[in-house]
Amino acid sequence: MEKIRFDDVETLRGKVSPAFGPFGDDLEVTQEMIDAFAELTGDRQWIHVDVERARRESPWKGPVAHGFLTLSLLPRLGGRDRAGYEVVGYGSAVNYGSDKLRFLSPVPAGAKLRARSRLVEVEGTPKGTRVVREIAVHVGGSERPALLYQMIILYQPKPG
Repeated sequence: MEKIRFDDVETLRGKVSPAFGPFGDDLEVTQEMIDAFAELTGDRQWIHVDVERARRESPWKGPVAHGFLTLSLLPRLGGRDRAGYEVVGYGSAVNYGSDKLRFLSPVPAGAKLRARSRLVEVEGTPKGTRVVREIAVHVGGSERPALLYQMIILYQPKPG
């Protein structure tokens, strides 16, 4: 795998692409995960946790995962790990925020998710190198993403 220093802005800019990379491994979103997330966040809306009511009344004919649960699974989905290169030499990689977050389609309980990503922007700053990575999370078998997210990461130098 190609290793690129975090402060090699021009080489990183060469990795910016309109095309997404390959998908990472599948991850099943279980009802147990949904229930645990509901308990942790206090979001116990019936479309997530009441299986029988969701089967009867939900337009999706069953419970669906919280959008923020899907978002929180990004580290486990690992779409960026398939980019073919690794950013190295930094002291810390900080989640600096986001430019866009869209929940485009539901994630039914029991669905298998997979993610892929692409590098959108690279900028050298006085604090380090700021990159924008767009991540698409899909329910297995669906062309339409369930989630589309532009994550901003700040790679900072090692102290000293």
